[in-house]
Amino acid sequence: MTNVTAESQAPQDPQASEAPPAPPAPLWHRLAAERWGDGRAATAVGIATLVIAVALGAFQLYTAVQLDMDAYIQRALHLMFVLVLVFLLKGRRGLLAASLDLVLVLVAVAVMVYPVVYFDEIARRTGDPTTADLVMGGLAMLLLLEATRRTIGLFMVLVIVGFLAYAWFGPWLPDAIAHRGFTIQRIIHHSYLFQGGIFGIPLGVAATFVFMFIFFGAVLEKTGGGAFFINTATALTGRYRGGPAKAAVVGSAFMGSVSGSAIANAVTTGTFTIPLMRRVGYKPHEAAGVEAAASTGGQLLPPIMGAGAFIMAQMSGIPYTEIVKASIIPALMYFVTIFFFVDILARRGGLSGLSGPDLPALRPVLASGWHFVIPFAVLVWLLAEDRTPLVAGLYATVALTVVALTRVAYARLRAREGLDLRAVASGTGEAFVIAARNTLGVTVATAAAGIVVGMVGLTGLGLKFSSLMVDLGQGQLLLTLLTVAVASLILGLGLPVTASYVVLIVLAGPALTDLGLPVIVAHMIVYWYSQDSNVTPPVALVAFAASGIAGSSPTRTGFAAWKFAKGLYLIPVMMAYSPLLGGGTPLEIAAAAASGTLALLAFAVAIEGYWLTPVNLATRLALGLASVLLLVPALLSPDEPLLAGVPGAVLVAIVLALQVRGRERAPKTAP
Repeated sequence: MTNVTAESQAPQDPQASEAPPAPPAPLWHRLAAERWGDGRAATAVGIATLVIAVALGAFQLYTAVQLDMDAYIQRALHLMFVLVLVFLLKGRRGLLAASLDLVLVLVAVAVMVYPVVYFDEIARRTGDPTTADLVMGGLAMLLLLEATRRTIGLFMVLVIVGFLAYAWFGPWLPDAIAHRGFTIQRIIHHSYLFQGGIFGIPLGVAATFVFMFIFFGAVLEKTGGGAFFINTATALTGRYRGGPAKAAVVGSAFMGSVSGSAIANAVTTGTFTIPLMRRVGYKPHEAAGVEAAASTGGQLLPPIMGAGAFIMAQMSGIPYTEIVKASIIPALMYFVTIFFFVDILARRGGLSGLSGPDLPALRPVLASGWHFVIPFAVLVWLLAEDRTPLVAGLYATVALTVVALTRVAYARLRAREGLDLRAVASGTGEAFVIAARNTLGVTVATAAAGIVVGMVGLTGLGLKFSSLMVDLGQGQLLLTLLTVAVASLILGLGLPVTASYVVLIVLAGPALTDLGLPVIVAHMIVYWYSQDSNVTPPVALVAFAASGIAGSSPTRTGFAAWKFAKGLYLIPVMMAYSPLLGGGTPLEIAAAAASGTLALLAFAVAIEGYWLTPVNLATRLALGLASVLLLVPALLSPDEPLLAGVPGAVLVAIVLALQVRGRERAPKTAP
């Protein structure tokens, strides 16, 4: 009481009398404010963003339940919502630019609604488009190119224009790639009024499976599931040598497959893991590189993989469940490779793990979020029952929503408080907005890639390019794999992962199958190689995002991520030369996985020059040879590939014995 009286008589501190900080503005307002400032225009656009995002989500949920809607109509309406959001949220500031974009919004609605309204008439006059058809198609293509420039970049626009020019200038090209050429009218018709162009399989996958899992990830983020998985990973691995880096690997594996984006994964988990990695002694570019490489791996790990995996299922005709089964072992090997690197760095630098308040206890973490495991169990169970990914994703999202609301309601009941319906409504709205925001890039990329796929099919370029790749590889599988890897690196300079996969598989896929690879192996190799744009300089988008959190050089971070992600390049070679994806007995698959993992360890030690003790040049060369012998033993002994790997295993064992002996002889430092 005395303290209160004294404080009331004392002069008021201006800072102490300030009101508590206002809560952050809703996400839809913040997104609008990034482009429209913070005035009335931003408020109006923010409300419009919320309405459109909810409408998009509701439409997607409706079509997931009612599967009788024509695919062309469903894809056109999905793309309409996305284009409207792109032109509202992404662009320059200023009255003139904003006014022009409002016009583009109206045009986007018109060109996407047109084929829906006149769907029956367009179907009846297939092959004989009217002037209105061509005008609307030309406008749709121009709008899509502009949306591509805003969301992805100019490079992909140039790629699309290059393929369109190829279709037009066919007769004047060199004989090896020449064709009869097509008119502008035919090109527009094929891209806009044909289900193999803009509205083809890539966009169809983005508008169904991919959006559903992006929405699942958005609900997981808003209900606290992301924090639960990150804390669980930290509790499991944080206490060990280099613990935060290992937590980043495990946490990214948990979160990456449901975020819908490797960049979103890096930003989400990296905000927590990168500062902790720096605190225990990792250099800034190493911490960011670890996070970038691990986040990229999230797109490879079942049960929910990246958008390209769903496209793979549609383009190859292989059930998604079979792709999931085939992907488990290679994905785990990829994360084990990153574990090798971070452990070697921690051992060499004498880095410790976490302790004290930085290390959460596992039991309280599990007690606070065990219910988040239920939706994943539902998802895995439905996929195992051969239900479609769309249905599995829908029911998993429903399960996640139910368990999260039940948990919140139970906690409020125990606290004798009512359920805050306003907070629930706000959180639901933000989940719809997050899903809409995260789907912009992948939807535009797949629609744009559809133009490329359409031009490849129209001109027959796929067969020509495939033949050219076989010739460059001289009919040798290993050289052809190298050619595909180089092609993916070039495409990755400007194309996002999904678009890179779509373009490369239609061009290079036939070359790989012509050399005897099964369809699933050819697709999986291209899918893995297409991930390199995330972590390979000079354009390493995920690494650059992580470097912003770490405050490190983007270039150094890119090279660090490229090193840690070497599994992207090595594991596909194992897919081609071993039964890693299936096709063998369980013993043969297990032996291939063990041999490959040992090869990856030998490679990591050879690159870093350290294991238990420093490794000299001769030993590094020996380990490099061992990794080759273990990686592709079939090159040396096609009849007995497992026996061919024995020399590599022996080399690794010898090096390990020398390392143990060297560590025992090393002088002990005083405690």
